[in-house]
This record gives sequence, C-alpha cells and structure tokens, in this order.
Amino acid sequence: MDIADWRRKIDDLDRQLVRLINERAQCAHEIGRLKRNSAMPIYEPDRERIIFQNIARVNEGPLSDVQLRQVYERLVDVMRQIQREEMAPEGEND
Repeated sequence: MDIADWRRKIDDLDRQLVRLINERAQCAHEIGRLKRNSAMPIYEPDRERIIFQNIARVNEGPLSDVQLRQVYERLVDVMRQIQREEMAPEGEND
C-alpha cells in the first residue's frame, strides 16, 4: 500500500472511532442520569481501575499499555464531564 492507501484506511478507522466514541458517550450520559437519580458519585476510582485493567488485558500493540492508558485517561475524563453535565441542576448547563 502507498501513503494514500494508508491515509484512506486511517480515514475509515477515524469514522469508525467517532461512531464508537459517540456510542460510548451516550452510555456515559445514561449512566449519569442513573447516578443522578440514585445519588451515586460521578468519580468511581474502582470502576476506572477496572477499565484500565480491561484495556491492558486486550491490548495487542503497537501502543504500549502506558500509551493506551494515556488515551483512555483522557477519554474517561471526557465521559466524566458528560456525567457532570447530566447531573447538573436544571438550567446550569445553558
């Protein structure tokens, strides 16, 4: 494959990633709603630890576990923000 082929492949993968990240965000939004209704905290360190263990277990590279965790730390941070917005009092998100 030449560089144009690789770039097309990356573009296709990016489209898939965007769809999956948005699907994950929708799940986080729904979890935020459930947490709001049950007074659960947004930050759950045990759950985040499980996420990081899960991604390390399935990681086949070429990203190292550290690199993949860095990506996921940011992803989880954004998902936490979605939950904060869901849990904010009415009118506070405007």
